[in-house]
Amino acid sequence: MDVYKIREDFPILSRKIRDKPLVYLDSAATSQKPRQVIEALSRFYLEEYGTVHRGIYELTVQATEKYNASRSYVASFLHAASDEEIIFTRGTTGSINLVARSYGETFVKEGDEIIISEMEHHSNIVPWQMLAERKKAILKVVPINDLGELRLDRYVELLSPRTKIVSMAHMANSTGTIHPIREIIKEAHRFGAKVLIDGAQGAPHLFVDVQDLDVDFYAFSSHKTYGPTGVGVLYGKKELLEKMPPVEGGGDMIDSVTFKKTTYQGPPLRFEAGTPIIAEVIALKEALQYIDAIGRKNIEKWEKELLLYATKRVEEIPHIKIIGQAKEK
Repeated sequence: MDVYKIREDFPILSRKIRDKPLVYLDSAATSQKPRQVIEALSRFYLEEYGTVHRGIYELTVQATEKYNASRSYVASFLHAASDEEIIFTRGTTGSINLVARSYGETFVKEGDEIIISEMEHHSNIVPWQMLAERKKAILKVVPINDLGELRLDRYVELLSPRTKIVSMAHMANSTGTIHPIREIIKEAHRFGAKVLIDGAQGAPHLFVDVQDLDVDFYAFSSHKTYGPTGVGVLYGKKELLEKMPPVEGGGDMIDSVTFKKTTYQGPPLRFEAGTPIIAEVIALKEALQYIDAIGRKNIEKWEKELLLYATKRVEEIPHIKIIGQAKEK
């Protein structure tokens, strides 16, 4: 893998800051964009712009085809069983909130339990706190050890027949710890709980097969996977999505409307009210294709080499303490 050639794919990295080549180390917050993604956005607005699902003239037909092709590619990227299991949101935050407001509101009752961990991003804490307050449910938090690893023994102890939802990060944004999500999912399912994995950090770096993991929900953001801002993905098992009510009303999510009663589309359109973020969804496909062209195994291998190198060099600096020394990170 030629990392210098890959660097050339990112126009912003040709910039100099204080007469030095730009070095960008903030991808956990948001990633820069390769030329293919930027060109896809420009091309759509310059040559292809039209709405989706709402017309039969050529521009709308082509836009709808590209929009649907992006959904199909996301399904393939996650190894989902069907396109219907892929919902476009505004980000990982939007995806988690959707599950909390739809599945949570429907199936969590007073006295039920929700489990998260100490290492979660605020986006995977606050929606569950809000749900617990509304439903008078109990929010339980799994502790971590001094290495920044999840205390699996405590996690298993916290599980009970009242556990309805477990929501954990695939990879911690703060320490880079990779959680043993396969074991987390397996243990939760023993009690009948549903599992949401926050893949904001996991999806850009690790191979994800939602069917093999048997995960119920998986969320990630476009802007952390080299795609545009404003787009997120929620994977959900079809049988669960079909039981969940919509959380927003408007165009596209309806089957029929009368002043007496409205009926709704099936998933995924049921959860995508209004005109969608068309250009960004189309460009997301370009971003995921870019990742696949490089190869997620190659990315993972290179990142491990960087981690070992950076750790060794940082440890040479006096008075520096690295927080989070998990074996898997």
